[in-house]
Amino acid sequence: MAWNEPGNKGNDPWGNKGGNDKGPPDVDEVFRKLSKRFGGSGGGAGFSLGALLIVVVIALVVWGLSGFYTIKEAERGVVMRFGQHIGEVGPGLHWKATFVDTVLPVDVSTVRSIPASGSMLTADENVVQVELDVQFKVTDAYRYLFSAVDPKSSLSEATDSALRYVVGHSRMDDILTTGRATIRDNTWAEIERIIEPYKLGLTIVDVNFLPARPPEEVKEAFDDAISAQEDEQRFIREAEAYEREIEPKARGQVQRINQDARAYKERVVQDAEGAAARFDKLLPEYKQSPQVTRKRLYLDAMQEVYSHSNKVLVDSKNSNNMMYLPLDKLMDKRASTSSDTDVMQPDSVTSYSSSSANSTSNSSNSNYMSTTGRIPREARVRQGRGE
Repeated sequence: MAWNEPGNKGNDPWGNKGGNDKGPPDVDEVFRKLSKRFGGSGGGAGFSLGALLIVVVIALVVWGLSGFYTIKEAERGVVMRFGQHIGEVGPGLHWKATFVDTVLPVDVSTVRSIPASGSMLTADENVVQVELDVQFKVTDAYRYLFSAVDPKSSLSEATDSALRYVVGHSRMDDILTTGRATIRDNTWAEIERIIEPYKLGLTIVDVNFLPARPPEEVKEAFDDAISAQEDEQRFIREAEAYEREIEPKARGQVQRINQDARAYKERVVQDAEGAAARFDKLLPEYKQSPQVTRKRLYLDAMQEVYSHSNKVLVDSKNSNNMMYLPLDKLMDKRASTSSDTDVMQPDSVTSYSSSSANSTSNSSNSNYMSTTGRIPREARVRQGRGE
């Protein structure tokens, strides 16, 4: 039932009884009632000043307290005053003028990532499945918020464009095998070149080029090709290891051969010099007595030849028989007898004077010469040596 319909007993929404339409209550009367409750005198002016002052103080306190805010350690705050950028604030507790300043926190420490993938056409007209993951973080909070509508979407589109450009200029074998690092670096550089004019306020931290896959129809053939390339790399490493093992030995052998060659050279030179010096000394003697010197040289040569032979045949002029002298057995027997005698002799005997031995040998030589009329072999050897 409406308030002004019959039967409403004259009640209206403004509290007037009896159906008298006097309109809404007086505002001054409402303030007077409020003033009385706050201890006022009931005058309109007194209520207005006191109440207004209290309301203003409360509003200022609430406004001041509402201006405190905190910026986290990983964030930076972009301060906007009436929509205009006035600066940035770091981590910690700060205050702003409510309804005047606006602070927009931006995370500048977290590393974020954007994936990119798809089937792409290569330079040799093959289709390959490529996946890429770009990691970035915000370096300029203001530009990240206001340089583009959606910086993350812009970076995603730039990544897809750069990846398709690089893959389109690369061969499929390089994408699947050995050229992945080059494609990663080229894609990174292309992304930075694309986003540089837009000033997105972000920096690319890393680009992960995930293993590419050939189409399923030719996957087995490419797996065989990859296995062959891995075997090639393994054989190369084994060959390098064998080279590192053999090379030091070969160098050592070369040095040893060089040392032996130098030693042989020195020995041959010294022998030649000794032979030349010996013939230089022999030349005056040969000029004085050529026949005797020639015969001595012949005997020395024969002695040198027969010293390496243990069999001697003696041809007798007065008999048709040929006599055989077993010098090898006689020499072995003599060597064994002399070794036994050396072992049994005391130290005093071993210090036998060389002068007595020489005198004994000289006397034996003179006896031998007197009986045979020939110079003994030992005397001829010493004579040939110039002793």
